[in-house]
Amino acid sequence: MAKNLLGGELEPCSKDPMTGYFRDGCCHTSAEDPGMHTVCAVMTAEFLEFSRSAGNDLSTPRPEYGFPGLNPGDRWCVCLSRWAEALKAGKAPPVVLEATHASVVEFLDIETLREKEWQGG
Repeated sequence: MAKNLLGGELEPCSKDPMTGYFRDGCCHTSAEDPGMHTVCAVMTAEFLEFSRSAGNDLSTPRPEYGFPGLNPGDRWCVCLSRWAEALKAGKAPPVVLEATHASVVEFLDIETLREKEWQGG
């Protein structure tokens, strides 16, 4: 069973909209996932605009891919590298630690992630 950043079982990130590289609601990863969709982030308008300007429009629905388009407040498994880029630009969205894959700490400091921890319900 996959682990989260806190050492527990990886919790679902979102089932509405259905997220994850494998579209199972969780931020699992494997060798099939070169983007490492491992960070469970709570979308903000600022991050959605940043991602769009960086070439990945997450706001526009893409029905041909079963993608509803995201809105602020939605949870989504984002690519580790995109989240890190957004962090450097001061635009990183909050992270749901219980739903973020443990492997993220191989690339990002746990304290940085805790500073960006989502405080919602």
